Amino acid sequence: MSMRPAVTTLSIALALACLAVHAAPRRVPAAPAKARSMQEIIDASTPGDWRRPDPRDTLYMDLADGHRVVIELAPAFAPQHVAQVRTLAREGYWNGLAIMRSQDNFVVQWGDPEEDATKKKSIGSAKEHLPAEFTFAAKDARWTRLPDADGWAPQVGFVNGVPAGHDAKAGTYWMAHCYGAVGAGRNNEADSSDATELYVVTGQSPRQLDRNMSMVGRVVQGMEWLSTIPRGTGPLGFFEKPEQRVGIKSTRLASDVPRDERTDIELMRTDTPLFAELVESRRNRRDAFYKVQAHHIDLCNVPLPVRAAKTR
Repeated sequence: MSMRPAVTTLSIALALACLAVHAAPRRVPAAPAKARSMQEIIDASTPGDWRRPDPRDTLYMDLADGHRVVIELAPAFAPQHVAQVRTLAREGYWNGLAIMRSQDNFVVQWGDPEEDATKKKSIGSAKEHLPAEFTFAAKDARWTRLPDADGWAPQVGFVNGVPAGHDAKAGTYWMAHCYGAVGAGRNNEADSSDATELYVVTGQSPRQLDRNMSMVGRVVQGMEWLSTIPRGTGPLGFFEKPEQRVGIKSTRLASDVPRDERTDIELMRTDTPLFAELVESRRNRRDAFYKVQAHHIDLCNVPLPVRAAKTR
């Protein structure tokens, strides 16, 4: 039997297959989506990605030089201390007092600089004694966890927009001492704070203070006016001369300030997919300058965007 017809048939089949391959459109692999920059992410945000701070939990500290520092109070972390801050603000306790300490790479602190207890300003109807509120327990805390390891807490993330640590076994949360965190000063005794002396972290995050202080909130605008205060020359950064202190014109709750005098801002929510994308954009920088990606971000290096409120 001759093999020629079979060979011819096979040749024709192969030729047709080859033509079919060349005739088919080429499938080009899709280029990987370009990671958006932090600004591109912010620009792509929607109104639902932002929130306005509650005026009842927003503190305006207006300095004598005309600058304003905006503090968002965080009652979940230390409810009795925050209630005390509200009372002190409403009764004008800090009005006319001063920033009396600026310690390099650590904190700025304000309150009554008078050392003579008999001359110190009255705290009015505020409580003379507060319990230590270093951690709080809540089953329904709005917890957004970061996947990154941390040397100070089993877990880290955000509670209602505030950088925090979390111990899942104990069920407790606490505010992290990140840049801008505001706490209540105390003596050696854990329950020795009355919230009249407040401090804000202006240096490299002193996380060793976590779970050792009662924390009342964080600065959301105006940190530049505190972090650039000249450093005190006395022990622990206290100012040695009264003229070195920075005067406080007033400290008021936003809810007690006329609407046309309020600072209308929005804070980016920390419980959205957009915020998760923003964190990743900072965890692994992909712009041309960076040659090696970190695959890690420190809790206190996560940006928390603030902007002027949009008209709704």
